[in-house]
Amino acid sequence: MAEIIALDDVHDAGILIKKILSKKGHNVHTFTEEEEAISYARTNKVDLAILDIKLKKMSGIDVLAQMKKALPAIRAIMLTGYPTVETAREAISLGANEYCIKPIDKDELEEKVSKVLRG
Repeated sequence: MAEIIALDDVHDAGILIKKILSKKGHNVHTFTEEEEAISYARTNKVDLAILDIKLKKMSGIDVLAQMKKALPAIRAIMLTGYPTVETAREAISLGANEYCIKPIDKDELEEKVSKVLRG
């Protein structure tokens, strides 16, 4: 199916995303460090990036902007535990296709991943 990156500064959140989406047949690569995820996206095929907005060194929106430079066609879903209209607007304006509110809901994540990958 799809090659997916999951970037969250909380290791368990990445593991949860991997468990949910691997059952749907996707290959999920989890990261807790922004630079590692960006580097991976530059050198590997990635269909979808699932990025937490609040990270350690930079925001998920900054990470998305860097990934878009390397892979303009990459699709993205932003994760946030602090949803605001501003954050949603900024994420969408930078090319995020969707966003999910944490804690992650399995059905919502599966539905949004499916929708974004269909284009």
